[in-house]
Amino acid sequence: MRSIYCFITLFVFCIGLHAQPVSYTVVSPDKKIVAKIGLTETDKALFYDVTYENRAVVLDSKFGITCNGNTWSSNLLIKNVSKRQQDLTWTPIYGERSIIRDRFNETVFTLSKEGQPAWEIQVVVRAYNEGIAFRYVFPEAEHGGPYLHITGESTEFTFHEQAKAWFTRGAQTIHELLPLKDWPGESDRPLTLELPNGLFACLAEAEMVNYARMKFKLSDKKTNTIVSSMYGEVDEIAPFSSPWRVVMVAQTAGELLQNNDIILNLNPPCAIQNTSWIKPGKVMRETSLSTVGALKLIDFAVERNLQYIHFDAGWYGYQYYVSSDATEVNVDPRRNPKNELDLMMVLRYAKEKGIGVWVYVNQRALAAQLDTILPLYKAWGIKGIKFGFVQVGSHRWTTWLHEAVKKCAEYQLMVDIHDEYRPTGFSRTYPNLLTQEGVCGNEQMPDAVNNTILPFTRFIAGAADYTFCYYARKEFGRTGRSIQNTPGHQLALPVIYYSPLQFLYWYDSPRDYQGEPELAFWDALPVTWDDTRVLAGEIGKYVAVARKSNNNWFVGCITNTEARELKLPLDFLEPGKKYEATQYFDDPGTKTRTHVGISKQKVDNKTVFNLKLSASGGTAFLIKPVN
Repeated sequence: MRSIYCFITLFVFCIGLHAQPVSYTVVSPDKKIVAKIGLTETDKALFYDVTYENRAVVLDSKFGITCNGNTWSSNLLIKNVSKRQQDLTWTPIYGERSIIRDRFNETVFTLSKEGQPAWEIQVVVRAYNEGIAFRYVFPEAEHGGPYLHITGESTEFTFHEQAKAWFTRGAQTIHELLPLKDWPGESDRPLTLELPNGLFACLAEAEMVNYARMKFKLSDKKTNTIVSSMYGEVDEIAPFSSPWRVVMVAQTAGELLQNNDIILNLNPPCAIQNTSWIKPGKVMRETSLSTVGALKLIDFAVERNLQYIHFDAGWYGYQYYVSSDATEVNVDPRRNPKNELDLMMVLRYAKEKGIGVWVYVNQRALAAQLDTILPLYKAWGIKGIKFGFVQVGSHRWTTWLHEAVKKCAEYQLMVDIHDEYRPTGFSRTYPNLLTQEGVCGNEQMPDAVNNTILPFTRFIAGAADYTFCYYARKEFGRTGRSIQNTPGHQLALPVIYYSPLQFLYWYDSPRDYQGEPELAFWDALPVTWDDTRVLAGEIGKYVAVARKSNNNWFVGCITNTEARELKLPLDFLEPGKKYEATQYFDDPGTKTRTHVGISKQKVDNKTVFNLKLSASGGTAFLIKPVN
C-alpha cells in the first residue's frame, strides 16, 4: 500500500446532557457531500440527512438497531465524538482500475441510553467523495462481554416524494422503476434511485461477512421512506460491527458505476500473503461432461485464447442427491448415458496445453465434504471451484460461506459463487473469490432493456458472472431460450460487464464456431483493467464503457430495444497520440451468418464516432496506439 498522505486527527470530548449541540456535520473531502447528524428534540433519536452541493439527497432519517432487547433508536445520549481523516492509495490484485484511492472523513458517535449509562453503542459515519457510509459498532465491555443478540435494524432512508427506485425482487430478477410506494415486496441491493433534482443515489451494503443480509422495504410508518430489512437474527460477541450501509451520490448514473470502489474501500485489505496463484481469465463450460468433449474444448480454448475450461453440475453425479460424491467422477447416467469422463486424463492434457480446469460443487457436497475436497482438488491440479446453490441471507450461512472461501485460499483454489449471492467487497480481503452470479444473465436470456439497466444497478456492487453466449440463437437452430440481442450487442457486453473470471460461450460448444472473424475481439479481450471510464448512458436506454489494459482501450456500447444514434467522442485517449480503432458492428450487408461488420480507421482523442445502433444492438472497439 502506498500512501499519498495520511493525516489523522483524533479528539474525544465528553458532553453533558444540557450542553449537547443540535447536530454535527461529516463532510466529504471535496466538500460536496454533507451529512448532518444529531438527536431529535422529541424522542432523542439519532438522525441524519445528506446533501450534495446543497441539493437534498436523504431527508431526515433515523438510525436504529435492536440488540439484547435494547432498541437504539430513541432516548439516546451522545457521550463522545471522535474524528479522523484518511487518504491512501492501494493496488488491487485485479480490478476495474490498477490504483484505488481510499479517502474519507470519519466521525464516531458513542451513544448511551437514558437511565442505562453502562450500555454503549457507536455509530461510525464516513464521508467519501462518492457518498457516505455508516455502521453500528458494539464495543467490548470491561468484563469481556457481552453476548449480542441482534434482532433487527430500523435504519431509515427518506427521500423526496417524487424519487423513484430501480426495484428488483431478487438477485436474478429484472428491475422496475417504481415510486416509493406500493412495492411488490422487498428489493435486493444495491438499489439505485433517481431523484427529482437530477441527482442519482444508490443504497448498498459493504463488508457483509458474518451478519444477516440486508434488503430494502418501504416503511409502514413514514412516507417516501425505505428501511433496512435483515434476513434474520444475528448472534455474536462484542466487540462487533455491523456491515456498512452505503449511500452513494452522483450527478449522473454513469458516475455511480465509475465510483464503485467505495464498496471495496469499506473492506479490509488483502489477507492472503502470496497471491501469485490467483489468475483471472476467460473460461468456457464443457457441456458434454465427457473425455472426448473436454479434450476438444481444451484445443478450442487454446485457439480462442481462453485460460480455463469448466465442468458444471453433473460431473460427479446429480447435485442434490446425498449419494453424489464430489470426490469421485460419477456422472449421472440420466444426464450422460453414453459418455464417460476421465477427469485425470483431461487434467493432464489441460496442463500440457496451459489450460486450467474449474469444477462445480453444489452446497450439499460443499457442506459435507469441504475439508476433504480442498486438499484433494489441490492434489488433482484443479484451479477453482464454482459454488452452486449456496444458502445466502442468514447469519449462519453467510458466515459459513465466507469461511469456505477462506479455506479455499489455504489450498490455493479460486472461487466463483453462483445463484443468489451478491458481493459486498469481500474480494478485496480474499481475492481468490474472483466473481459471483447474482445477476439476470444469459441463463435467463434477458432482453436489451435489462442489459442497459444492469451497469447502473447490479454492477455497482462489483463483478458479476453473466455467463455470456454467442451462438445460442433461434436463427442458428437453437430451441428453447435463446439470445434476444444482436451479435454486436453480445460482443460488447464483456467490456461493459466487469468480471475477472469471464464465462464466454455459455450455451455454446466448439462445433458452433464457423470461422466468424469478429471473435478476434473476444480473443484479445482482457478481464482485468488499468482504468475504466463510463462514457455515456441512461438507465434502461443505453450505455458506453471504455476500459484500458496496458496501452490498449476496449470500448463497448449497447442500446435497449430501440434503435439509437449516438455520438461517441474518444477524448479519453491520450492527447497527441495516434491510434488505430477496429470496430465490430451489426451490419446486415456482411455475408456471414452473424452479420457483423469490421472496419478500421486511424483515430485520436479528437475523433468522434457517429454510431447507428440497431434495436437491441451494440458495437465494440479495440483501440491500439500506432507507432
